[in-house]
Amino acid sequence: MDLQTLRRKYRTLRPVLTERSRRVWAASEAVALGHGGIGFVEKATGISRSTISRGIREQAGRTSLPPERTRRPGGGRKRTVDKDDRLVADLDALVEPTASGDPQSPLRWTSKSVRHLATELQGMGHTVSYALVRKLLLAAEYSLQANRKTREGPQHPDRDAQFQYLNAQVRRFQGAHRPVISVDTKKKELVGDFKNAGRAWRPQGDPTAVRVHDFLIPAQGKAVPYGVYDLARNEGWVSVGIDHDTASFATHTIRRWWHCMGRRVYPDTTALLITADAGGSNGPRVRLWKWELQQFANRTGLTITVCHYPPGTSKWNKIEHRLFSYITANWRGQPLVDLVTIVSLIGDTTTATGLRVKSEVDRGRYPQGVVITDEQMAQVQLEPHAFHGDWNYTIRPRVHTH
Repeated sequence: MDLQTLRRKYRTLRPVLTERSRRVWAASEAVALGHGGIGFVEKATGISRSTISRGIREQAGRTSLPPERTRRPGGGRKRTVDKDDRLVADLDALVEPTASGDPQSPLRWTSKSVRHLATELQGMGHTVSYALVRKLLLAAEYSLQANRKTREGPQHPDRDAQFQYLNAQVRRFQGAHRPVISVDTKKKELVGDFKNAGRAWRPQGDPTAVRVHDFLIPAQGKAVPYGVYDLARNEGWVSVGIDHDTASFATHTIRRWWHCMGRRVYPDTTALLITADAGGSNGPRVRLWKWELQQFANRTGLTITVCHYPPGTSKWNKIEHRLFSYITANWRGQPLVDLVTIVSLIGDTTTATGLRVKSEVDRGRYPQGVVITDEQMAQVQLEPHAFHGDWNYTIRPRVHTH
């Protein structure tokens, strides 16, 4: 047998050989070759002479190694962590400095990649590779994790009571077959061939080309989606604005929903409940919001009740997870190249539960800084509720016209 033949044979068998069976196989080949066989097998396979000799002794029965064992107890190379009793403790101190009482860790302000960790440990006198660092981190049940938005800040003492009050109002309106809508502004989006988070199906090797940098294109601007979600009917309306997110824009969107969708399915209603966040263009402290709602009530004859979510609880607003989240999922990986594309992607959003959405571009101008005077506020037929009148209030129409 020549050297290349034995080498190919070993390469074929190596994936299925255990440490012990590899040793015994090499010994068998060496014995079959006769004089000089050990050196020949070593050269062909890279298995050391001492390992081949140990295999020959095992074949001859000149070993005390039990058949079920691969090597003698305590045999083999010692693990780094067994030889270096400070390694794990020092690694833990680098990964979690505050838990280890060391806020001035060398890696406090840098990326804690396994390569950085390995370099720092080597500087502390440890013999370690980045592969070993990764193995130690996994063994200690560490994993790569993104930060998670869970802290809402100080909780308002009446938070839970407001949730209960708001839910009671929703049940009362829906029980009387009156419309209940959830409203909010979705995140503003740059219009143009910009990267959009997520992935979309494309021919292999042909991803959609987008801009490297996300700089505003003045000629295309930003899209400002404001949404209205009908809780009972699982229907949404989204106006895509091109100007500022103001209370005038918000209430104009509600008007568009009412004229295009709401009044057709609630032809006999005289009242509307709006649930909204406690901030932004539809916040309870925004005078323009209440002034514009009064104008809406006057034009439609609707009595409008508003219940705001407590501060810091915007994620509980129904529109966030019943409408906006599905819009985001529907346009993932799709560059929002123009307003037509944005409106189409919003309008095509559906769910297994039957969500339907209509959308249009609102090219109106909504200047910021509009001041509502005390005289104008005196014309608003505002009735604060007994419970938290700053969050819950009703606006009645001054003129009953349809």
